[in-house]
Amino acid sequence: MSKIVILESLGISAEELAARKAPFEAQGHTFAEFARSTDPAVLADEAKDADALILANMPLPGAVIEGCDKLKFIDVAFTGVDHIGLDAARAKGITVSNASGYSNEAVAELVLGMALSLSRNLTAVEQRCRDGKTKDGLVGFELAGKTVGIVGLGKIGSRTAELFHALGCPILAHSRTVHADAPDYVRQVSLEDLLAQSDLVVLHCPLNDSTRGMINAEKLAMMKSTALLINVARGPVVVAGDLADALDQGVIAGAGIDVFDKEPPLDAGEPLLHCKNCLVTPHVAFATRESMTLRAEIVFDNLAAWLAGHPKNVVL
Repeated sequence: MSKIVILESLGISAEELAARKAPFEAQGHTFAEFARSTDPAVLADEAKDADALILANMPLPGAVIEGCDKLKFIDVAFTGVDHIGLDAARAKGITVSNASGYSNEAVAELVLGMALSLSRNLTAVEQRCRDGKTKDGLVGFELAGKTVGIVGLGKIGSRTAELFHALGCPILAHSRTVHADAPDYVRQVSLEDLLAQSDLVVLHCPLNDSTRGMINAEKLAMMKSTALLINVARGPVVVAGDLADALDQGVIAGAGIDVFDKEPPLDAGEPLLHCKNCLVTPHVAFATRESMTLRAEIVFDNLAAWLAGHPKNVVL
């Protein structure tokens, strides 16, 4: 029988977690649960006897994985896996699965919410209202008819395209590969053309060697001065200091940022906390009641498939 270690909360109730564990416990498997930690020594102690680990977006360094002599499976309750020490897992022959698909709706809807907030100056006009003032100088604009450029046309990017298309927005997209199955209303273009033509640029791409630092001062200068940028991908896709400078200098008009170079809580010196026209949220795009339940369903389904010898959603 296997020992399964849950290294952080999965964002569901204790009752739901117990119900999902019950079929495995009936088969003789055991669970250990811990609060989230970023201390490698603590993680090493918690994970040392595990056959399988379950975690979401907390870092799991390669050094911790290297010390897990029994570990055979890492079940990631997240879409991206760049926070996992994949080289160490590969070297030890450990299977890694993710929960791709659980937050398609949640992330796409937050993008829409951010776009609406930025276009109508909601943060500023709310404060004006609370301060007993008027909307003077804060009249916004409509999204209908504005060109939306989506970088990364996977399932989440495709859902985002669908929502903005419903509002009457022309859709541009750029991905590493051409998506032959994309709907007719999506026009696939180069990154440079997308940046130059879009009124709203949305980042949905994964973080890898080709996308790290992709949106820098040079790329921001290609955008319209009236354009908005929304990043719900990974923080390091954008050079934070370059974006802060671009916002302060009016190179672009505004930004919505849900992801940063590190996981919140953020340091007080984070540049995107101190620049103009930047709406910030603490990595919440994926987090809804519905998405957390779907995520848990996928994670425990992945666990069952691995225990049966037929792992699914395998990324390594």
